[in-house]
Amino acid sequence: MSSELDTNINIKEPRWDQGTFMGRAKHFFTVTDPRNILLSKEQLETARQIIQDYRQGIVSPGLTEDELWRAKYIYDSAFHPDTGEKMIVIGRMSAQVPMNMTITGCMMTFYKTTPAVVFWQWINQSFNAIVNYTNRSGDAPITVSQLGTAYVSATTGAVATALGLNALTKHVSPLIGRFVPFAAVAAANCINIPLMRQRELKYGIPITDDNDNRLGESKHAAQQAITQVVVSRILMAAPGMAIPPFLMNTLEKKAFLKLLIFVDSLVIFILYIYAFSLVFATPLCCALFPQKSSMSVSRLEPELQEKIKASHPGLERVYFNKGL
Repeated sequence: MSSELDTNINIKEPRWDQGTFMGRAKHFFTVTDPRNILLSKEQLETARQIIQDYRQGIVSPGLTEDELWRAKYIYDSAFHPDTGEKMIVIGRMSAQVPMNMTITGCMMTFYKTTPAVVFWQWINQSFNAIVNYTNRSGDAPITVSQLGTAYVSATTGAVATALGLNALTKHVSPLIGRFVPFAAVAAANCINIPLMRQRELKYGIPITDDNDNRLGESKHAAQQAITQVVVSRILMAAPGMAIPPFLMNTLEKKAFLKLLIFVDSLVIFILYIYAFSLVFATPLCCALFPQKSSMSVSRLEPELQEKIKASHPGLERVYFNKGL
């Protein structure tokens, strides 16, 4: 006879050890699973109810530990870790594979004219802006005006960067030209992410001790968090956008490909490669840095250091959600 599920399981933390890369990878393979976006509203609400009840010491009859963890990861994939709000579907990390596959396929096909570059870079950066906002750190509200300013500055800067790179490659080989989308995406990430999360840089993000007691807000923690996310996003795009240009440049010279009547039909083949790489690159790059990141108290703002030393003497490290 099975006994009632233990109420002491720590579901505030992931199931696997986040101090190791493999533990973080297992965690993010579950959170970024593209199948999560197919879950119905009822399934999401059921998972949220299970998690909220369990946190209050209420266990659904017959609930197993595996079912609890499954609910935990459904919850994590769809609800913001700081605010608890349901995230926009296309902004969730589980939507990265289908959304990026579609947008990148178009970017790598329609890259030869300025209007095409502008349009698809704008689409791409609008999508990135949604992802960056959805996966921001902290629980402070952002006004419509602040959000609009962040969106316009982020997308304008990113598109301008793409156009500049495109102009520089007009007199180089087609192979080099194929790398323009990746170069633009990498540079645009350095612009889009900080601008969409500029409120964090201006006001700071919540920092806590190892028991989740809130200690204040730190701009220095925000800088570290955003830097880590930028690095992860660039590396996330690399496998799918840096390798296919070589394949496309080689294969489209083959005679049998010239017989195909579809416009740049080689993209279909490349999209399979890109989708396959994203399935692995997304969770593995998210796992490069712990979601619950940390930094030494000595690296915080001087006034915040003094506050922490006064209220928590002996505390050496603080923790924060870096976002994704």
